[in-house]
Amino acid sequence: MQFSDEQFNQVKNDAEKFYFEIKSVHCPYFGEKVNFNRKGFDHIVSKSWNRGRSEADQFSRFRYISLAPEIIKQSRTLQGFRVTRKFERVKVHNRWDTVMKNVYYFELIAVVNFHNSQIRLKIIIKQIEGGEKFFFSIIPFWKIDKETGERILYDNNLEHE
Repeated sequence: MQFSDEQFNQVKNDAEKFYFEIKSVHCPYFGEKVNFNRKGFDHIVSKSWNRGRSEADQFSRFRYISLAPEIIKQSRTLQGFRVTRKFERVKVHNRWDTVMKNVYYFELIAVVNFHNSQIRLKIIIKQIEGGEKFFFSIIPFWKIDKETGERILYDNNLEHE
């Protein structure tokens, strides 16, 4: 997918403005709110604190971020769940510390209309043991070209890409 620096910056700025206006949304599956905090936005930009994502990866996630709240609001089923134990940075007695915690990942998958085409998106909700659920990531599903087996990041309607 080709895009200019100007297009990337515009999509990123729009996504960031939108994202930080959300705060939280109610999810029927959990029966509680899912927060939109800095951790989720930072994960779209970087895989971890010292490992950034490519601009192409960020661009595709930023483009669809506006769909995440609506998917969460309408989700009544869970498509995936995983528990891991890992070191997480948490606040303990008014200071930040890194401690081993259970971390829960919930997957919500939806097919949505975007610029007159249907796309599949996976939303990841994360919860650190003892904490609140928060938006962690949005993952676009790509189509596979049947002839070449390559992933297609667009729907052949370049006017809307």
